[in-house]
Amino acid sequence: MPSGVKSRGNILPGFGLAMGFTLAYLGLIVLIPLSTILLKTASMTWGQFWDTVSDPRTLHACRLSFFASFSAALINAVFGLLVAWVLERYDFPMKRFVDGLVDLPFALPTAVAGIVLTTFYSGNGWVGRYLEPRGIKVAYTPLGIVVALTFVGLPFVVRTVQPVLRDLDIQLEGAAAILGASRLQTFRRVVLPQILPATLTGSTLAFARALGEYGSVIFIAGNLPMRSEITPLLIMIKLEQFDYAGATAIALVFLLASFLLLFLINHVVLRRTTAQAG
Repeated sequence: MPSGVKSRGNILPGFGLAMGFTLAYLGLIVLIPLSTILLKTASMTWGQFWDTVSDPRTLHACRLSFFASFSAALINAVFGLLVAWVLERYDFPMKRFVDGLVDLPFALPTAVAGIVLTTFYSGNGWVGRYLEPRGIKVAYTPLGIVVALTFVGLPFVVRTVQPVLRDLDIQLEGAAAILGASRLQTFRRVVLPQILPATLTGSTLAFARALGEYGSVIFIAGNLPMRSEITPLLIMIKLEQFDYAGATAIALVFLLASFLLLFLINHVVLRRTTAQAG
């Protein structure tokens, strides 16, 4: 039996059969479709590939996508944790309704979300009409992209942190208070180390979700080249122009950069979780 494979309590078939089905499924659903990007990009010469991926419009779109996604993930890390804390630690009227609202970005079509956010934050919208006179323009700006990505990524953090808060032994917090710790010290030294891995995991999922978001962004972004144009939109524009090789070239670079960044983040989360468990 391969080292590290647990046999006690397994109800599925042997390791070899289960692993075979796993690899076959991932190959058919993930690896083979993604390999077509590489094959299509291979039809370009190195000069054509470099001209496409180094184009200022492409570089700006990639920078904006990563910056907006990372900003939205950071916002969700803070406020998603706060929402999860309120839902798990307090009882209040219509709590079930509020808890259900967290999942709304999952169920709402992304195009509908984009229209709603645009209506809300545009210059004549419910909130935008009060923000723009004060110099805060949300719709049709990079700020609007961050707002849309924050909207779609919030459930990932909340639903990841909630189970950890639910299983957290509240007596530890009481013991810290008895020993003289303030609320801030209790949170920083007792609670935060236990919920930080879940928060980082949820934020990583929100970041990954934001990188590929398209429907909710195109309405509120304005899609202005060199200003509010994201990478998924630029790829769609290339496809509409029948520039399939150019689209796959941008997609390949964006995919590799996203994979590398997510791998590094997951590695940090895993190391922190392992260190905490040890």
